[in-house]
Amino acid sequence: MTDVPPSGSFLPEFSAANRHWWDLDADDYHARHPDYLGTHSPFGEFYWCPEMLHEGTERLLGQPAELAGKNILEIGCGSAPCARWLAHDVPDAFVTGFDISMGMLRHAGTDNVAHLVQADATALPFADDSFDVVFSVFGAIPFVEDSAHLMREIARVIRPGGRFVFSITHPMRWIFLDDPGPAGLTAITSYFDQDGYVEEDEETGQVTYAEQHRTMGARIGELVDAGFTLTRLIEPEWPEDLTQTWGQWSPLRGRLFPGTALFVAKR
Repeated sequence: MTDVPPSGSFLPEFSAANRHWWDLDADDYHARHPDYLGTHSPFGEFYWCPEMLHEGTERLLGQPAELAGKNILEIGCGSAPCARWLAHDVPDAFVTGFDISMGMLRHAGTDNVAHLVQADATALPFADDSFDVVFSVFGAIPFVEDSAHLMREIARVIRPGGRFVFSITHPMRWIFLDDPGPAGLTAITSYFDQDGYVEEDEETGQVTYAEQHRTMGARIGELVDAGFTLTRLIEPEWPEDLTQTWGQWSPLRGRLFPGTALFVAKR
């Protein structure tokens, strides 16, 4: 475990570790979640969370007519199933996705209309006021140690009046083991402990994986401090007909407490 650094500081080894982790895990990750990631679809899929909320139904980014002609950015896009789906759904929009992992981006293939960039979320390679809409689906935000800075960077690249929507693991899940079964129902740590989870190589001490925790209040505070107005907070219930286990997400846990937090904000 490691303390969260003060705002404005960075740990480059975290970025390097997560790039390496997702490069190594990319093939297995797509093999484990083909339906969620739209592996067999030429245009990808756009599910906001393991509770399977689909953008085609929810329209959290806006209706297609609203998005036509807009510049849209996905942060931490992985193999860009969401960006690819959106680019096909709204062909008049200019959709860009970026991810730190080239291993993940390679799974996007070449036959798509989204524009893909390899980049680090801690230094967005875009000019001020470049995008009308920015979104992130379990991408980048939980892995950046200075998430307050990241929120300010996102605010910088969104035009005034623009929309920012992102989904993350619900902060209360930090209390429990990442176990979809009964073991995952027992609290093991304090919700208020905002130290990050860090894995290190036993021989070299090199960081191999890093993920961060913020309370719900801290996440909202970072949004507000960056100049956003939170317009909606969604905590999806587990669908009655969804029997599939997705990592730590399962019908058992999902019917007792939320697994995802979805934030809709406006600059």
